[in-house]
Amino acid sequence: MIALLLSAVACGGGGMDGGDTRPADGPANQGRGAPSPDGGGRYASGQKDASTGREDEEAPAAGEDRAAAEQEDRDTTAEQVSTFALDVDTASYGYARRTLQEGRMPDPAHIRPEEFVNSFRQDYEEPGDDGFSVHLDGARTPENGTALLRVGLQTRRDDPEARRPASLTFVVDVSGSMAEPGRLDLVREALHKLVDQLGPGDQISIVTFSDEAELVLPMTPATDRETLHGAVERLAVQGSTNLEAGLTTGYAEASRAFRSMATNRVILLSDGLANTGETSWQGILDRVAESAGRQITLLCVGVGREYGDRLMEQLADNGDGAAVYVSSVEDARKVFVERLGTTLDLRARDAKAQVVFNPAVVESYHLIGYENRALAAEDFRDDAKDGGEIGPGHSVTALYRVRLRSGASGQLATATVRWQDPDTRRPAEAGRSLETRALAGSPWEGTSPRFQVDVVAATFAEYLRTREPLTGVGLLDLPGHATRLAAATEDPMVTELADLIGRATALG
Repeated sequence: MIALLLSAVACGGGGMDGGDTRPADGPANQGRGAPSPDGGGRYASGQKDASTGREDEEAPAAGEDRAAAEQEDRDTTAEQVSTFALDVDTASYGYARRTLQEGRMPDPAHIRPEEFVNSFRQDYEEPGDDGFSVHLDGARTPENGTALLRVGLQTRRDDPEARRPASLTFVVDVSGSMAEPGRLDLVREALHKLVDQLGPGDQISIVTFSDEAELVLPMTPATDRETLHGAVERLAVQGSTNLEAGLTTGYAEASRAFRSMATNRVILLSDGLANTGETSWQGILDRVAESAGRQITLLCVGVGREYGDRLMEQLADNGDGAAVYVSSVEDARKVFVERLGTTLDLRARDAKAQVVFNPAVVESYHLIGYENRALAAEDFRDDAKDGGEIGPGHSVTALYRVRLRSGASGQLATATVRWQDPDTRRPAEAGRSLETRALAGSPWEGTSPRFQVDVVAATFAEYLRTREPLTGVGLLDLPGHATRLAAATEDPMVTELADLIGRATALG
C-alpha cells in the first residue's frame, strides 16, 4: 500500500467552484519533524557498531513504519484537503544508493519516497518572477478507477552574479568515526571545492566538534582563500561525538556574524551519530528550531557508511533547511559547485502546499511520502506556522494516488503554494487546477518522460519501504521502464536508477 497520507481535514461546503478554497478548522498541528517521545526519544538504542564503538540510532518499533505506510486512503467526503510543508531533502535516496551499491538492502525506516522523487530533474517551466510556477498532470492506472496525480512546484534560477552574499558557518564532525575512509577526507574535499566557488561578499567560519566544540576559524572573508584552505586542511580526527556542543557553538558564531541582507547558514558535515552531550531528539531539535526562527538556516551534509539518517533529516526539518548525503567527490561537486546557488541562496521562506480535491470526482486519495511534513489545513495561511525554505532553481514534486468516482468528470483538484519573501516576509500564493479530461490514459503513454521517471522512483521507494508496489505499477516492470527512460532522457542519474533497481531485485 501507499505511504501514510499527510494530515488533511474537511473543507466546508466541499464544492470545487473556483471560489475560496480556504478549509475549515482541522486538527491541531503536531509540529513538523518532531519525533514521538517513546523510550525517552533518544538516538541511541544501546547497540554499538562494531567498527566505531558507538551506539546505533534507535530503530522504530517493529511494524511501525509498515503500519504507517498501510494506512487507509482518505475519503474526500470527510477530508478533502491535503496540506504539507515543502521539502527538498534528498539524503534518503543518496544513502539508499550507496547501500545498494555496496550489496546491501537499505533499512526500510530510512526510505522517504518524496526524497527519491525530488532527487531527479523535473524540467518544470520556471516562473517569470521570484515566486513559484505550479504544474499539475496525471494519468489513469491499470487498476480500475485509480489515477496518479503529480503536483510540481518550481522556482526561478538565479543569475550567479546576482546571488546575495552568504555568511556560512561550517560545523564539522571530527570525532573518531570520521576516520573511516570516505568521511573526513570527503568533507575536506567538499570544503575546498566550496571555498574556490565563493565570491567577494561571502564569508566563512569553521567550528569542529568531537568531545567538545572548538571555533577553529572565526568569520573570515572568502577572498582570504589561503587562510580558509589552510584551516580546512588542518581538520583532524579526535574523540567522541558531541553534536550538541558543535551546533551550539556553530549557531553562536553564526548569530555573532549575522548579516541582515545576506544568507546566514550553518552547514553541518557529519555522519550524524551523536554519543556525547545531549543526545535526545528534542534537546537538540529545540536548539536548532530556535536559531531557525532568527533566520539562520541549516544544511545537513551526511557522510559515512554508517549514517544517522533520522537525526540529520530531523535537524534539517527543524532548522528550516535541507539534508543531502554525499558519498563521492562527484556528489560533493554537485552540492557545492554545480548547485551552489540553490544550496546557498533562498527564494522562499515557510513555503507550504495545499491540494483540495473535488469530492464529486475523487472518492479518496493518498499522498506518497511527506509524512513528517504534515500540517493542519488551517496552518496553510497561518504565516506563524513553519514551512519549508526553498532556494532558486529548486523543484518540489508530490505524487498522489487517487480513486475516481465512476463516470465522474470535471475539476479533479486545485493545488496552491504559499510562501513568504525571504527579506520582507510578505506572503504570496500561486495555484492551478486539473480537469479529469487532462489525465493521460496510462502512466507510460501520453505522459512526459520526467513524469514517468517520478513514477519509477516513487514505486521503487515504496518497494524498498513496504515491499508493495504502487497501484498498477509492478516491480518486475521497473528495470525495463528505467532503462527505456535513461535512453529517452539521456540522464546518467536515470541510468543509475535502473542499475539500483536491478541490484535491489537481485538482493530480493
